[in-house]
Amino acid sequence: PGFPRFAVVHLTGVPDTGKSLVAEQFALAQAQRGEKVLFVTVELPGPFLVQSVRERAKSLGVPWEQVTENILLADAAKHAELRDDVLALSSLVESVVRRHKVRHVVIDSITGLYEGKEMTARSIVRKLYHTVKSLYQTALFISQKRSSHEETSAEAAGGYAVPHIVDCTIVLSKFVVTTKQASSAYGKAIGDVVRTLRIDGCRVCGHDTRTYLAEIDEKGIFSLKGPLFQEGGGT
Repeated sequence: PGFPRFAVVHLTGVPDTGKSLVAEQFALAQAQRGEKVLFVTVELPGPFLVQSVRERAKSLGVPWEQVTENILLADAAKHAELRDDVLALSSLVESVVRRHKVRHVVIDSITGLYEGKEMTARSIVRKLYHTVKSLYQTALFISQKRSSHEETSAEAAGGYAVPHIVDCTIVLSKFVVTTKQASSAYGKAIGDVVRTLRIDGCRVCGHDTRTYLAEIDEKGIFSLKGPLFQEGGGT
C-alpha cells in the first residue's frame, strides 16, 4: 500500500482530520529511504513546520539526523511572492527539484494559494500539477474542505476543480458519536470522535473502495485501523 509513483495525490478534509500529519509522515518516510522531499508550506511558517516534523520524527522513532538533509523547505507562508504568484512558485519548485534531485513534492496547503480568489483555483492547481508531472515527481497536494461541504465528499475549497485535475483523491473525515446505536456500531463512547479515510478515486492504478477507520494517537501519529465495515456487516 502507498501512493503511486509519479502520481499527484490530493488529500482533502475538514480541519483536524490529520491531513498535515499524513503529509509530514509521508515526507519522513521518503526521507528515511534516502529520497529528497520538497515541502512547500503555505500556511504554517517554516520554523514551526520544522519543529512539527521534528516532533513527528521523534514520535516515529526516526533519527532526525538521518532525514534532515533529505527534507527541503520552501516557506510560502513567509514569502508572499510565492503564495500569491503561482508562476513564481512553480519556477521555484522546478529549480529546487532539478538542483537537488528531489523525488517528492508536498504542498500544504494548495487552498492557501487561492484563498479569497477561488475562481482561480482550477488554473492554479493545473499549473502546479503540470509542473510536478513534467518533473516526474510523486506529489501530495493538501486542500481544505469548507464546513458547508458534505463531510465525506471529494469537494474541496474551490469546488471540484482540484479532484478533477489531480490523479488521486483521498478524503479524510470525522464525526462525533452522539447515539447509543453509533456507540455500539463503532465501539466508541458517546462523545468520542470517529475518524475515517476513503480513496475517492485514482485514475493511475486500482484502489481499495472501502472506507477505513483512522486514528490519531496521543503522540500525533496518524494510522489506519482497518475497514469501517467488515464483510458480513460488522465494524
